This record gives sequence, C-alpha cells and structure tokens, in this order.
Amino acid sequence: MFIASKILALVTQPLLWVFILLLLSLLVLRRRPRAGHWLVGTALLAMVLTAWKPLPELLLRQLESRYPEFVPQADLSGYAGLVVLGGATESGRTQMAHVQPMLNEAAERMTSTVAVLRYNPTLRVLFTGGEGALMGIGQSEAERAKMFFDSLGLSGPQVQYESASRNTYENAVLTAKLPGVDPTQRWLLVTSAWHMPRSMATFQKAGWNVTAYPVDFRTGADSDWLDFAMAGGASDWQNALHELVGLLAYKLTGRL
Repeated sequence: MFIASKILALVTQPLLWVFILLLLSLLVLRRRPRAGHWLVGTALLAMVLTAWKPLPELLLRQLESRYPEFVPQADLSGYAGLVVLGGATESGRTQMAHVQPMLNEAAERMTSTVAVLRYNPTLRVLFTGGEGALMGIGQSEAERAKMFFDSLGLSGPQVQYESASRNTYENAVLTAKLPGVDPTQRWLLVTSAWHMPRSMATFQKAGWNVTAYPVDFRTGADSDWLDFAMAGGASDWQNALHELVGLLAYKLTGRL
C-alpha cells in the first residue's frame, strides 16, 4: 500500500498528464499529423484547466467543509490531548543542511498545536510521523517535529512522538500503541482540513475517540473566478485528487 500510494501520488499530478500528452504528440506527429495536433491541443487545454484555480477549489472546499473549525481559545478541558499528524515539516534531506527547524506550507498543523496549548496547557500532544517519502533520508519527521516543539519550549513527558508510520493508516494504528495512550479517551485530531475526512474515518475505524480539529485551510467561502496560477492550480489539483483517490483506496481496502 505504501508503494502504491506513491504511484498514485505521481499519477494525480496534472502536469504529468500534460507531459504525457505532449510526449505522445511528438511520437505520432510525423505519421499522423491530425492526431498529433489534437494531442497538442488537448495538452494546452489541460494546462489552462490546471491553472484555473476555481475548479480544484470546488473539490477542496467540499473536503474542507465537512468538519467545523475551532479557535485556539476554545475550552478543551474535556480532552486528553491532541494527535498531530505529520506533513508540516520540510524534508529530511533539506533539514540535514540546516540547524533551524523548518516548516512547509502545512505549518498550521504545528503552529495551531502550540496556540491551543497556550489556552489549554494541560493537554498532551501525540505527534505521529515517520518517513513518508519513498527514498527519504535524514531525520524522521518525528525528530524534525521535536526540533520545532523543543525550540518553543514544548518538551518533556507532555509530548510523545511516534516515528515509524508512513501514511495515515499507520498513524492511527501505531500511535495507539504509544505507552500510556488510551485511544478511547477524547482526543483532538489535528491535520489539514482537506485531509480531515480520510483521517477521521481512518482513526475512528482504528478505535480512536477523536474530534476533528481542522487547520491549514486552502479555500475560502467562494472563489475568484479569474484566478489563474499554474503552480498554485497544479498544487490544488494534486491535493484534491490525491485525497479523493485516497478515500476510495482506503474504502476498498477496509481502512475506513
């Protein structure tokens, strides 16, 4: 499943489709000019649709709107703590070259956790994340997360780290095995809003009593219908398609 997920991650990159269409056009252009021109036109159309951000935002908004948003000031005294999913740190390869902790575009998974603890300082934190890259090197994500939390003074027995998981399913199963962790207690599940539907279903199937604490929202209440951005659109498409395919794959394999 881990290797299959990496293949799916590659397939859900829309710019890969454009590349394949252009490559096919080069292969057939001499013998079948009409087919070659059709493939080039299709590739150009795919590029336009990829850059038109309102389309992937429609899909992301459907994923992000399934659970209500919390504010850090909320009274969370009835919860045992927060389960924070990995995915917010830079790669181990990048971190190896630097001494400062490094976060990526999903940084709210980490920063929101710290904000919550300002108002609910007795909550525990369970960070779960090993190495999600197929050919990753350097520190595990749990080690990289520890660098960040330690730099802000969040350390000691209040924070536990699970460093062997490689995907959402393993996050749920392996974190439940941490010493002193009772998954039947009430826990907040912290991850990106667009990733929350699959995460919640997976954790609940694994026996966790979790409440969604979505962060890292990528869409607003509506879209700018004139918003074109090649890089931003491709990223939104990849996130949306990856999650939709992931939901289907997890459902077919009984993981949610």
